[in-house]
Amino acid sequence: MYQLLTFEPIAMLHLKLKKPLVFFDLETTGLDIVRDRIIEYAFVKVHPNGKEETMSGRLNPEMPIPIESSMVHGIYNEDVAHMPTFKQIAKNLAQFLEGCDLAGFNIVHFDIPILVEEFLRAGVEFSLNNRHVVDAQRIFHLMEPRTLSAAYRFYCGEELEDAHSAEADARATLAVLNAQVRRYEGKKIKDKNGKEFVPVKNDIKSLHDLSNTQRIDLAGRFAYNDKGEEVFNFGKYKGKAIVEVLKKDPGYYSWFMEADFPLESKQKLTEIKLRAGMNGKL
Repeated sequence: MYQLLTFEPIAMLHLKLKKPLVFFDLETTGLDIVRDRIIEYAFVKVHPNGKEETMSGRLNPEMPIPIESSMVHGIYNEDVAHMPTFKQIAKNLAQFLEGCDLAGFNIVHFDIPILVEEFLRAGVEFSLNNRHVVDAQRIFHLMEPRTLSAAYRFYCGEELEDAHSAEADARATLAVLNAQVRRYEGKKIKDKNGKEFVPVKNDIKSLHDLSNTQRIDLAGRFAYNDKGEEVFNFGKYKGKAIVEVLKKDPGYYSWFMEADFPLESKQKLTEIKLRAGMNGKL
């Protein structure tokens, strides 16, 4: 159904870890976090002592793979027709990720949201609470704006073979982040006001803070305004306080819940509504 492998500690691990850090990459049917599905996954767990475990495989997305997507990652309908569905591996994957921080390349805006959607559809509990999330792309774009293949060439001095293979990309990101921390740890840069600061520290929480902007929901349908209030970040109520909108226009909540928005966004809106003392349900 899937591969679960254990490897010996990697040589010269420079990252300082207090708990396992899982590097992962997903290949999908497309780029829509609501409609599209995962077709290939690779999760490389690195323990504080450098020991590795890998969980990887392909999935039947239960929908056709658009030819334009297949031309990018090389995975076609016939390649996954007899593979398990995400729901069939969801519990084992959740167990594999339990107690781990997460890392990857451009995972904050795509891989994590689509992964969370898959867990929600499968009815398997998976939370980002108490996890740090490190996005090597954020560090790379801050320090050396390029792509993953270029990042691998720049930091590791090699060409990335099998690009768009989930495991190759996940392992490349491991190598890139390890090299980034080694290269930039303690290095000062200037912000837009000319003030010097050290963005890259060898600490997962610091890397998490660097990788993430403050978000309410993963898809960015909601945001915080300058006062720290939760507001809508789209549509006719963009910039308006969520609680005030729901009080004045109760039907907007129902519309949002019935519309084609991510399940995680709907979950967050319900949490906000309940926290404000208004009844609501998913």
